[in-house]
Amino acid sequence: MTAAARSPDLPAQPRRRVGCALKHDERGAVSAELVIATPLLLLLIMGVIQFALWEHAEHIASAVAQQGVAVGRLQGETAAGGQAQAQSVLNQLGPSVLADAHITATRTGATTTITVTGRAESIVGVFALPVKAVAVGPDEQFTAAGRGP
Repeated sequence: MTAAARSPDLPAQPRRRVGCALKHDERGAVSAELVIATPLLLLLIMGVIQFALWEHAEHIASAVAQQGVAVGRLQGETAAGGQAQAQSVLNQLGPSVLADAHITATRTGATTTITVTGRAESIVGVFALPVKAVAVGPDEQFTAAGRGP
């Protein structure tokens, strides 16, 4: 049928190549991919942020424990003094990052130990990652000149 013989009311037929496979209709494929990929990407980003918060909470707990030992091991100091110093440092560094923090201090005749436990703040609210830091240091003992410990 030639173009002149075709009726003006009929739409033009698309040309098809001989030997090529017919293409499937892919309309909406991008939307389906975004529906699947976007939540996974957001979950990945939230996981990275949660890990960073946990790591930050670990660093805070470690700094609190080390500062508590630095004070608690001084000659004439008590375990309560080390614990009070650790609590003061925790209040300054951010008690919201290290949630439900609990500080314990013990002092024996030779060492002082500060233990900080808690959990990292959760951005999802589903799970809480535990945090624990322990610092131990020898107690200071001054001796007379020329005498060993």
